[in-house]
Amino acid sequence: STSPWTGSELIENMDKKATWDRFYTETSSGKAPFKNFEWFFGFDSVRDLQTMSRPDAALHVVDMGCGTSALGPSIYRHSPVSVHVTCADISHIAVKLICSSQIEFVELDCTQLDKRFSPSTVDLIIDKGTTDALLRSREGKQNASLVLKQCLRVLRSSGSLLQFSDEDPDSRLIWLETAAQDPGVMTADVGVQEVGELRGIHYYCYQVTPHPVL
Repeated sequence: STSPWTGSELIENMDKKATWDRFYTETSSGKAPFKNFEWFFGFDSVRDLQTMSRPDAALHVVDMGCGTSALGPSIYRHSPVSVHVTCADISHIAVKLICSSQIEFVELDCTQLDKRFSPSTVDLIIDKGTTDALLRSREGKQNASLVLKQCLRVLRSSGSLLQFSDEDPDSRLIWLETAAQDPGVMTADVGVQEVGELRGIHYYCYQVTPHPVL
């Protein structure tokens, strides 16, 4: 058997598939009934954030790095507009645990979104802790920038990436504005709104909107 995680061991390796396979195996083991695991907060904390709509078709929403969160299924159930929800995670253990017939669940490395989604086909990408995990891991910072560029590639020009984080805007806005730039190919608008304070921690929603260079 493997030894229990230490806090620093988990944080330093949050960019690795094996870490999450082990995490979800350990947190779902035993005889207790399955319970969704939520990073930061659940759907109720963000359900009132401004949403978008498309008059001509269902919104395509991707919960990127979904884990076993109930966020994607909750968006599907409670959205006031028609939506197609894809929940994607690098861990096949997480995908298997939360799989549902109503929602598309896929095992996917989010540094390779364009292998699953064509350019300019996604309306909304939800990132609740995925980029935070990459930025805080020992070897994940380069992948965090790659994931951001992948998001901008598959989003429609009318779409947005919503990135939820407890990182202060003074730091995260600078990183987003820098990492989102792809000279001659892509620029992006970046904004922020406060989600609120939960258990003494302030959380923010960073909205990134792509602008392809014509």
